[in-house]
Amino acid sequence: MRSLYGFLLTAGFFLLTVAPAEGGLTCKEGHSGPTYESMQTVFDRKPFRPSVNLSNPTVTNISFTLYAVLGVYWHHEFLMWDPEECDGVTKISLPVKDLWTPDIIVYEFVDDDVSQNCPYVYINHTGHIRYDRMLRIVSACNLEIFTFPFDIQNCSLTFGSYMHTIKDVRVFPALSFEEISGNSKRYLQASGEWELVVIQGDAGILKFGIDEWDVITFWVVIKRRPMLYVVNLLIPSSFLMIIDILSFYLPPHSVDRASFKMTLILGYTVFLLIMNDLLPSTANGTPIIGIYFSVCLALMVISLVETVVITNVLHHNSMKFRDVPRWVRVLVLGYIARLICYAQPEDEPKDTPKSDSTGPCVTQPCAPAQTPTINGHGVLTTLPSDIPELKQICQDLSLMRSHLTSLQKGSEMQDQWCHVGYIMDFLLFRIYLLLITLYAMVIICMWCIWFTQ
Repeated sequence: MRSLYGFLLTAGFFLLTVAPAEGGLTCKEGHSGPTYESMQTVFDRKPFRPSVNLSNPTVTNISFTLYAVLGVYWHHEFLMWDPEECDGVTKISLPVKDLWTPDIIVYEFVDDDVSQNCPYVYINHTGHIRYDRMLRIVSACNLEIFTFPFDIQNCSLTFGSYMHTIKDVRVFPALSFEEISGNSKRYLQASGEWELVVIQGDAGILKFGIDEWDVITFWVVIKRRPMLYVVNLLIPSSFLMIIDILSFYLPPHSVDRASFKMTLILGYTVFLLIMNDLLPSTANGTPIIGIYFSVCLALMVISLVETVVITNVLHHNSMKFRDVPRWVRVLVLGYIARLICYAQPEDEPKDTPKSDSTGPCVTQPCAPAQTPTINGHGVLTTLPSDIPELKQICQDLSLMRSHLTSLQKGSEMQDQWCHVGYIMDFLLFRIYLLLITLYAMVIICMWCIWFTQ
């Protein structure tokens, strides 16, 4: 798709150079310059190209300054006089409507010319005519905005005759391309969104069928001033991404991290909707900054999914007292923990009750206990006893032991699942941080490349 770009050209001129007509213009005594009667014949020949020999082409010199005046110079062979005979007059002005003018156009022109015409031309005694006019050009330029807002555009403006071929009108630059570029930079150095880099030119021949036209092509190289888009797009997006990165430091087991991230995603979506008008709408392809915003939004969604997964690992699986699968222990607690340098805290030694063959409480059902007694001689003896209260106490202690054992096992499994969740959280956080860093480096490098050009 080709986008429309407007250029205001200033300082352009048409210049024609011809051999003096036979006899030239005459001047009467007491008159300053050629008389109107002597020029009436020239005015009557307006429809014809001013050349004594029609086999000789009319030379036209073109010069323009971006944001300035279009100037065209040409040579009129019938408008020549001797200044000594005309009181030293070397320059006059005449209405442009009474003279033949070259049909110089811009081939990339795609809109009506609404600029104001200059009604007069300046004529030198040698027959050179200068025609200055403001020309507002809306031209077609193929925009390359992949690096937006750090893009550099190269647009062409081709000047040439519309009807006269190379046999009739020859086109040459009136100034050097360096002078044209320097003059344009003085006008454009502090105006608008664009900054002029350089104006280059090339003279060539345009062919259509068997006919050839002499043309001049000016290449206008401009680059965008990105500060507006950096302040309004990149910096706010970076702030939201930094907050999303810092949200990983919220403890997932005690804070509702998911709600916080959902709020960030909603805010980022509103930001994109508001700033959508600042992005170019008509161009070839998609700018990398649009891809950057889409990827940032996708990363925020991925971070939310990661939070949901980690929350499920920390709360759901551990509350069901499921054992950590062996492959998870080997992969996560072994390799990934060492990869991300995760220091797993040492478990404190816990006192576990041990079975005592002499005690009344074992994991098996209680056996009949022996009641110690002392006989008449003072000797300690044991007598079998079947007291119900003692059996009940033994059963209660056995239940307490099994309950404590299950609690201890659940606590150990919960600690293992917590370690798995923390390790996965650290791993995904580092991957997320790496991706954000790579995107930031790409934007910074593009800005540096743009700044050095």
